[in-house]
Amino acid sequence: MEPTVVVESSLEQKAKVDEPRPVKPRLVSLDVFRGMTVAAMILVNDPGTWNAIYPPLEHAEWNGWTPTDLVFPFFLFIMGVALEFSLAARRTAKTRSEGTPVIRHVIYRALILFALGVFLNGAPYFPLHRWRVMGVLQRIALCYLVAALLALKTRVRARVAVVAGLLVGYWALMTLVPVPGFGRGQLDPEANLGAYIDRALMYGHLWRPRWDPEGWLSTLPAIATAILGGLAGHWLRSPAAASRKVLGLIVFGAVGMALGEIWNLWFPINKNLWTSSFVLFTAGFASVLLAACYWIVEILGWKHWGLPFQVFGKNAIFAYVLSIALAKVGINVKFTAGGNLTSLQGYVYQHLFAPLATPRMSSLLFAVTFVVVCWLPTALLYRRKIFLKI
Repeated sequence: MEPTVVVESSLEQKAKVDEPRPVKPRLVSLDVFRGMTVAAMILVNDPGTWNAIYPPLEHAEWNGWTPTDLVFPFFLFIMGVALEFSLAARRTAKTRSEGTPVIRHVIYRALILFALGVFLNGAPYFPLHRWRVMGVLQRIALCYLVAALLALKTRVRARVAVVAGLLVGYWALMTLVPVPGFGRGQLDPEANLGAYIDRALMYGHLWRPRWDPEGWLSTLPAIATAILGGLAGHWLRSPAAASRKVLGLIVFGAVGMALGEIWNLWFPINKNLWTSSFVLFTAGFASVLLAACYWIVEILGWKHWGLPFQVFGKNAIFAYVLSIALAKVGINVKFTAGGNLTSLQGYVYQHLFAPLATPRMSSLLFAVTFVVVCWLPTALLYRRKIFLKI
């Protein structure tokens, strides 16, 4: 029997070269974890009344942490994990040659996120004299920009070095550089170096009159949070066995939490300052919870319980922006009821929720209902397979 010789044309050979390499499937566990984080973010941001909240649903007064203080760093960590998968997909997608290069897309997305955050800060009245510059979406945009560029242009060792430089450098700046009028090593709301820089650059446009929890200097360690998430994502994309990936995330998380607690002795865990100890502790915590989600969903195959969270997880920015828009409507739509001027939110809370239980429980019931209200249109998008991305 004569051997068969197959000769490929040059066009066929080129097609094979241009054919994208297979990209690992989307992690359902990551969508579930992100959805849980978005739900928690909406829940803690929208109580029925700020005068009656259960302590775990409030931020720590200053140093220390509560479950509420974990929500934002978890989101940045998850964003870093997702970056590893999304950038890998973009590198291998056929559409890459048809449109905008990856770096240009990263810059474009960061600008849109930042602009959206600034717009939402001012809506609906846009007061130019006190329009807040920074905010949650703005910090997400800056962290996304730097973490994505580093993921595209550097290796793992370089990113580890960047994280170390950011955390040690931030600690040195905050504790060793003297602040005019206050001296050095002051970590009070108004006396720290970050607040001083924010007043110099954005006075009158801060969250509080003299400081901002999402200021410029404290964004540096927040970037480290996103990079650490990226390192976790790099590990999840590796060819290691699934059980080994879980173990690695747990070890990484335990080490991060321990180092954060140790550093806390000299540089307190503080969400408002986004201290280096806060970065290590929260990234470690997020890694452990991601390991738990990965084990339950990807290894054990228990996926159905996470479907409600996938709805938020696959349209995270839409759900968060929707929650802000609805909250602003509730606060700014006002009318007279019973001879008193009241807001739409105040009226709904006082007449529908306050009579149901104690003030704290009524406030929580309002917040849970608000989460459900935000979930319904997001679920409609999910059902129709519409995933809004920037």
